[in-house]
Amino acid sequence: MHKATEVKVLYFGTPVVLIGSRNEDGSPNLAPMSSAWWLGDCAMLGLGNSGQTTANLRRERECVLNLASSAMVDAVDRLAMLTGRPEVPPRKREQGYRHERDKFGTAGLTEQPADLVRAPRVAECPIQLECVVEAIHPFEGPEVAATAFQVRVVRTHIEEELIIPGTHYVDPLRWDPLIMKFCEFFGGGENIHPSRLAEGWKMPHRLEHTPA
Repeated sequence: MHKATEVKVLYFGTPVVLIGSRNEDGSPNLAPMSSAWWLGDCAMLGLGNSGQTTANLRRERECVLNLASSAMVDAVDRLAMLTGRPEVPPRKREQGYRHERDKFGTAGLTEQPADLVRAPRVAECPIQLECVVEAIHPFEGPEVAATAFQVRVVRTHIEEELIIPGTHYVDPLRWDPLIMKFCEFFGGGENIHPSRLAEGWKMPHRLEHTPA
């Protein structure tokens, strides 16, 4: 039996990505997000308009998509309520966000230089995708204030133990991505950690849970 109903959020299950970008002064910014999907060598990223990451991608037109493993859930959650914007937008302030310049240090993660872009990689992430922005699309609606960025992967870094020997394929049995389902963290099919991000969904909101 099916029931016609309205669900609060349509996050049925997507991988958690830590987006590395550069601020205007050259300092690194790091933000978790899960509105990403891939097609060929391109990806589409859905980002809230009020975030620092959105401003960085518009200006720099490059980033690194660092895919987090389920073992990184604590570090990811430490980033959940932080924003790189010195002036915290009112809506985010109401939800409990605060400004943090040193996101790598706060999360306990290690900045690693990329090869082809200026944006930072995350050394602890098993999969790192260096990307350039190909197109920018407004994503508009009555409850949405967001932008869709089309990016192209220009270099891929994979932990050796994830690669099937003698191939260029990632072993799906070894790769255990951190998944966001309905604002809760999952890994290996299990709910492994409550998300502080879910607290923000207890109040009416616009699409402000995307990268800061």
